[in-house]
Amino acid sequence: MKLELISFKLCPFAQRAIIILNTQKIDFEITYINPMDPPDWFKAISPTGQVPLLKVDDQIVFESSVITEFINDISSTSIHPEDVITKANNRSWIAFSSSIFDDLFGLVTGDEDKFNASKTSLFAKLEKLEKAKGDGTFFNGESFNMIDAALAPIFMRLAWMNEFTDNALSISEFKTLSAWSDAVLAVKEVQTSVIDGIDDVYYSNIEGREGHLSTLLVDEEY
Repeated sequence: MKLELISFKLCPFAQRAIIILNTQKIDFEITYINPMDPPDWFKAISPTGQVPLLKVDDQIVFESSVITEFINDISSTSIHPEDVITKANNRSWIAFSSSIFDDLFGLVTGDEDKFNASKTSLFAKLEKLEKAKGDGTFFNGESFNMIDAALAPIFMRLAWMNEFTDNALSISEFKTLSAWSDAVLAVKEVQTSVIDGIDDVYYSNIEGREGHLSTLLVDEEY
């Protein structure tokens, strides 16, 4: 079975899939496209015109949540919890967490009012995750599960924003979530889920958007 993941370098939903592919030690190829000017061949095979897209031999799997579940399904082991209630709970929080990307987008692109509204929305959701997380290193304990992979791109982007702005979005008030974030970002499969220099690309993206967040940048080395 040949797998080809199609996306763009900063796509957090593709990063989720890459983390799971890395964790499950599944071989794959990745093709990057410009989502603002996608090639004709991509338009011809993508039902939604959106990334990520997974080619499985000659078949297409689309929608990011379906892609990650498919990867887990074809793996020799599952990185979902075995208990069906816990698994359903995890899937619910994964779906919940996906709305956080709307807040991150608002933080990067919005004027000061939009930035503040997005921050308020983000922190309200982080507070709920703080209360939902169980004991242990990761969300469910000591095992790295699908939900940890799902939150990794969020934690990574928040870490970049705080690095670039001298902690304008510090999550230190959430003690449990902060420790969880540190643990997730230390996982090798998470660290290798992005290309070298992607933090530079993200910094440039913040600058180019010219939102309120760009006025808070302090590190001029990027």
